[in-house]
Order: sequence, then structure tokens, then C-alpha cells
Amino acid sequence: MTDESTPNPSVRAALEAVLLVVDEPVAEVVLAQVVERPTEEVAGLLRELAAEYDAGGRGFELRCVAGGWRLYTRADCAAYVERFVRDGQQARLTQAALETLAVVAYRQPVSRSRIAAIRGVNVDAVMRTLVGRGMVTEVGTEPATGAILYGTTSVFLERLGLSALEELPPLRDYLPDHFALDDDDVVAAG
Repeated sequence: MTDESTPNPSVRAALEAVLLVVDEPVAEVVLAQVVERPTEEVAGLLRELAAEYDAGGRGFELRCVAGGWRLYTRADCAAYVERFVRDGQQARLTQAALETLAVVAYRQPVSRSRIAAIRGVNVDAVMRTLVGRGMVTEVGTEPATGAILYGTTSVFLERLGLSALEELPPLRDYLPDHFALDDDDVVAAG
């Protein structure tokens, strides 16, 4: 609450302030509720802010990803941000984690045992890592066995710069000609 002597910030300033503290993309309708303005007006202001940041050559940009808006650092500043954030620590996913994440992305909802069968190795530790990083989450249980089913999250979409799973490339395009999968093993995205 602001008192009577404190001037209200502009809607643009209020949007910027909220966008600075979010850790995942926020839908236009939610932002409109927060700043108490019509959704169409907020959508227009967000597009204006994004264009302004682009034109100004700022170190950050405003993007609409995974159904919402969020501020991101510019790609050409990535090396500096990585140096600051990582401080010498390796933050990338391992090859095993990337392979497991791909299986989840294309087969979801999928159980650990099915992932392990596809990969041919135990995936328990890798799944804990992916869940811990917010890339994968429990989405239900398999009726026949009671096994926990996993799927990707909005964090996954955000990190890949996708709005929806349907934007994943078709898996068959990346397989060698001599490698064939059954339709059960490949679920086309889209």
C-alpha cells in the first residue's frame, strides 16, 4: 500500500518492477491484474517495452516465452553473466541428463522404468537432478502399475526458448537412416 503523499508509479514502471523479481514467465492476464489495467493495454505496453529495450541496446531483453513475459540477459552478454553466476562451477547438464530429458520431453508422461528401458541404464540419480533443477516434475501415476509418471515443466520450455512442446523438432529428423524406432518409442511433437 502507498500512502497519499507517495506518487503512484506509471504502469510501465510497475510492470518493469514486477518483471525484475519474477523467476518464471508471467502471463499478461496476471500482470494486468497486478497493475490493475486491462490485459490489452498491458500486452501493448509489454511489446513497447520489449521494442524499447531492443532499440536501446540494453544488456537485457523482454521476451514472451512459455506463455508469459520475463526479462532475460542478451545473448551477446552471456559470457559475462556466466562468469559472474557460475563462479567457476559447472552448471550445465551432463550428457546423461540431456539424454534423459529428451526421453521425458518426447515420451511424456513417462515412468522412470520406461526411461531406463529406453536409455538402457538406471536413471534414478539423473531424474533426481532434473526434478531438483525444475526441468521435470511428477505429473501423475500409471493406472496399471502405480508408477509415478514424469513430464517436463515450464522451466524446460523457458530454457529451450519454446512456448509449447509442439515446437520441439521432430525426433526422426535427427536419427541416422539406419536407426529405426517403433512408433511406441517416438512421439512426434505436434
